[in-house]
Amino acid sequence: MRKLIHEEILAQRLNSRDALHGKRHPVAGILEDIRSLYNVGSCFRTADAMLLDRLVLCGYTPAPPRKEIAKTALGATESVPWEHVHDTAQAIIALKGEGYRVLALEITDSGVPLDRIAHDGRPIAFVAGNEIAGVSARALAECDGAIEIPMYGVKHSLNVAVAFGIAAWELVRLTRAGG
Repeated sequence: MRKLIHEEILAQRLNSRDALHGKRHPVAGILEDIRSLYNVGSCFRTADAMLLDRLVLCGYTPAPPRKEIAKTALGATESVPWEHVHDTAQAIIALKGEGYRVLALEITDSGVPLDRIAHDGRPIAFVAGNEIAGVSARALAECDGAIEIPMYGVKHSLNVAVAFGIAAWELVRLTRAGG
């Protein structure tokens, strides 16, 4: 085994232009009222790595250009389609109008474990909420359901950027597998 050098890794990757304008996975991330610019940057970097369809920044979630976002995004703000919509519920309604199934990444009384979610063929959008309050009740009411990351330790939640990454990876895997 040999570790690849930087140039070898780059040769296997899309360039920013092709990533921005090419075919993307049918998964969108919605960030609702994320307060940390570093968490937002991390979500951009994950959205790039997973080739998500887009990011929708909602509420007071900060938007590029910001040096704190750029620090953790490492250029992903240039390779991920994104938009800012002030009202999360309206963003969810718009995505549903485009045919998306919208799921809250939230602990609820009827949430489905992430590893047990079924894919019905529609594109999927998922809402990651505020670091403290989670997904708002108003946004939750517009969602088609909720997904939860199974937790086996004492804590009941993860950092929002970490949870976003886990959900993005699993939802992309699910859509690539077709079911």
